[in-house]
Amino acid sequence: MRCYVVIPAHNEEAHLATTLNSLANQTLLPSRILVVNDHSTDSTQDIIADFAKRYDFISGTTIASGTEHTPGTKVVEAFYKGYELLDDDFDIICKFDADLDFPSDYMEKLVTLFNNNPGTGMAGGFCTIRKESGWVREELTGKDHIRGALKAYRKECFKQIGGIKKAMGWDTIDELLAQFHGWKVQTIPDLEVKHLKPTGAAYASKAGKLQGKAFRRMRYGFFLTSIAAAKLAFKKGKIGYFFDCLKGFLRDKSEYLVTAEEGKFIRKYRWKKIWKRLF
Repeated sequence: MRCYVVIPAHNEEAHLATTLNSLANQTLLPSRILVVNDHSTDSTQDIIADFAKRYDFISGTTIASGTEHTPGTKVVEAFYKGYELLDDDFDIICKFDADLDFPSDYMEKLVTLFNNNPGTGMAGGFCTIRKESGWVREELTGKDHIRGALKAYRKECFKQIGGIKKAMGWDTIDELLAQFHGWKVQTIPDLEVKHLKPTGAAYASKAGKLQGKAFRRMRYGFFLTSIAAAKLAFKKGKIGYFFDCLKGFLRDKSEYLVTAEEGKFIRKYRWKKIWKRLF
């Protein structure tokens, strides 16, 4: 299977070389790796140029989307700038972050899973972060969720769900829509990736409001949004995040990201998972 990888990068001089080196030394190499340099002011471009000279399957492009970090939109816009430059001759499209250190067999295990499971539309491993005790799982989400940092999509699934939504919460919407269309979303328990820059380190204070807006646009409804917001606030250890989510939900008037039918499926799916955990 041919795997294409798009890596959005903004001022990633501290980690990008590690990410590219780990991908360039895979037991099964990606067919293409395209790094999108998004308005970097450090040596990110020099790193991309160096790897492009050494590896014919690695290339780069530059864009200027602005300096403000907007959770959930800036990175997706950068991804699409790269995706638009690729041909259609791929089987798997990956959106990876620029601050990951992959084990050497990551791509091989990923492709094996897709090959052995024709009904799998999305797959990925797990992120780990450094603690005093060593590298441990980044427990921000459940064991059945693929982090936005290392998404991999079967081409047919990616196109059927309409790609990645340009909104915060995109890495949840994609999985819900994949399941709505009958695809399996699979995580690989023994496949762990080192996340060199923990999630949230660069997020703006308005992230909570954007998250609430995303919940409304996913047609969660008020009660489901309240539960989801409380869960996130607890994990982040910030009660203010809960209220910011609700403000974002109540004030948003923008268009929905999913159809009414998809929204009904999403609500039913979410409530089913909640009741399963409770009972």
